[in-house]
Amino acid sequence: MKLHELFKFPIIQGPMAGGASGPALVAAVSNAGGLGSFAASLLTPSVLRDQVAVIRNLTDQPFLLNLFVQETPAPSAAEIDAAVQLLAPIYKSLGWDSLPMPEKWCEDFHAQFDALIALRPAAASFTFGILTPAQVERLHDAGIFVIGTVTSVAEALAWESAGADAVVASGIEAGGHRGTFIGAQEDSMHPSRELWPQVAASVGIPVIAAGAIMTGIDINEALAQGAQAVQMGSAFLVCDESGINATYRRALIDADDTPTRLTRVFSGRYARGLENRFMREMQDLEARVPAYPVQNALTTAIRAAAASRGDPELMSLWAGSEIKRARPLPVARLMQTLVAEMRH
Repeated sequence: MKLHELFKFPIIQGPMAGGASGPALVAAVSNAGGLGSFAASLLTPSVLRDQVAVIRNLTDQPFLLNLFVQETPAPSAAEIDAAVQLLAPIYKSLGWDSLPMPEKWCEDFHAQFDALIALRPAAASFTFGILTPAQVERLHDAGIFVIGTVTSVAEALAWESAGADAVVASGIEAGGHRGTFIGAQEDSMHPSRELWPQVAASVGIPVIAAGAIMTGIDINEALAQGAQAVQMGSAFLVCDESGINATYRRALIDADDTPTRLTRVFSGRYARGLENRFMREMQDLEARVPAYPVQNALTTAIRAAAASRGDPELMSLWAGSEIKRARPLPVARLMQTLVAEMRH
């Protein structure tokens, strides 16, 4: 299978974990001629199977499943206690005497991977790490197009060597988590419009551009710089079919004067979102919080409580640097608008 066979228009909806890219959004994008992407990284294999069944009831077009490549950590009791203490001012502001502890740090990637292969989506993308050539071969044997997420030329070359069919080159402006897996995350902060042509010139597989792409004009610019398609997350976050809650949606739509920035205080991995109180109060402690997924699991209860109270100041409001240009439209209309802009 070739990349262009996955869609009518070279627009891939970014896989946004936490419910943002639910079945309704994924199916709507695929039905409109793009490639819908379902974020499976936080789901058990059983829930993943159920959600894929829902997607397949909504569309007969290709779609993509995304997983985080990770091993389950085993932090010590002392490490957990130290991390909880760092969060004390935050959870005490909610009126809690203690922080609710998560049942697990993350899902079992290997069980998720087996479930993904059994489900046989048209394509699968992977973030936070890299597969082995044997794992890529298993995907190919199942007829699945394999896409790796990269933030540098070195990572793109590594995925090409592993047998990937394409890479997503994610610039620093992209919303949500950075996918860096070679070297320090701080060393892979390349602007999108510098990264895309560098990656395209370095690998022989298709490059999918990501980061600050909001319009058809942006899409054309990415294609002119060597990309064969684009991946857009923030542009779809405010669509009618997006799975985000009302508080998150309103914060994005009203984000004109609110800056976005990278932070690791929510999850232990750098991610871009709207600046809020949680980021500001934890900023001086950023280097001390545990790595993903431990910090992500520890802050889950806080973020859920904030969402239930309609308080955006303690939520992780992931968004790209150009979120102010997002258009709150139904997916079909947004896709029609993007294609019209590309043509004119």
